[in-house]
Amino acid sequence: MFKRMLSAFGVGGPSVDTVLDSPHAQPGQVITGQVRIQGGSSDARIDRIVLSLVTRVEVEHGDHEFAGKADFLRVEVAQDVRIAAGRPVSVPFQLPLPWETPITAVGGQPLPGMTVGVRTELVISGAPDKGDLDPVLVGPLPSQDRVLDAFGQLGFQFRGADVEAGRIHGVHQELGFYQEIEFFPPAQFAGRVNQVELTFVTSPHELVVVLEADKRGGMFSSGSDAFGRFHASHADAVNTDWASAIGQWMAQVAERGGHGVHGHHGHHGHHGGPGMGAMVGGVAAGVVGGMVLGEVVDDVFDGGDDFGGEE
Repeated sequence: MFKRMLSAFGVGGPSVDTVLDSPHAQPGQVITGQVRIQGGSSDARIDRIVLSLVTRVEVEHGDHEFAGKADFLRVEVAQDVRIAAGRPVSVPFQLPLPWETPITAVGGQPLPGMTVGVRTELVISGAPDKGDLDPVLVGPLPSQDRVLDAFGQLGFQFRGADVEAGRIHGVHQELGFYQEIEFFPPAQFAGRVNQVELTFVTSPHELVVVLEADKRGGMFSSGSDAFGRFHASHADAVNTDWASAIGQWMAQVAERGGHGVHGHHGHHGHHGGPGMGAMVGGVAAGVVGGMVLGEVVDDVFDGGDDFGGEE
């Protein structure tokens, strides 16, 4: 239990501790817990208690990329909370995880480079007091898990993961960012494909799987990117032979020297076999949701990093 003194009240003020019922969740689920406040040496009043879901986001700015923190859900869980001296107050909460929440754990193990956390903000006399993050381990949905399993079966090696500000071309997104899970290709594609990036865009009804292959430039071709896109309901995704679908796409990518889209802004498509959905693709860093970018810009200059550390 890590308690944080509320500095706005000075020495002897109340302390706060946010406790999640479970740190494990999946996109679309609800996180529950309590904000526990222990009264200090005198009575106190808190205007509002606001909980946010926060992740680290990479933002491209000209030729540079910088990391910020994005609040992607804010929920006010209480107003006008009066804390009697020396008495505890417990405020229960529910936080619905958006369907597009980034995955931060696979097989129960944290995914390197990825963090999603719950931040507790208490507004006292109009001034926000932001706390540290309580990490949430967001595991894949069964439909997403099947795709990740296929990458393992095919011999891909995990390289890294991050969250990029922007929007994917031709895919409906609720959030102003998307996760990229990067893999080194299987041995048979070495020398032809540098890496493959996997992005899930998930809704209650559908899983969209977006693939981007970063191809090596050969003697007669400049390096280029190739894109693939698969749409499936969650039920169909669980029953799809993803290893076959992804393997076929990789073979097509590797065979077509220089065929693809340059950079992240093109739109290009070809059709896969029946049942795979039209493998149309293209990734464009589009409009970033105002709230997300605002949060990123606010936070990016503070230099602090409260991800994953001990409080």
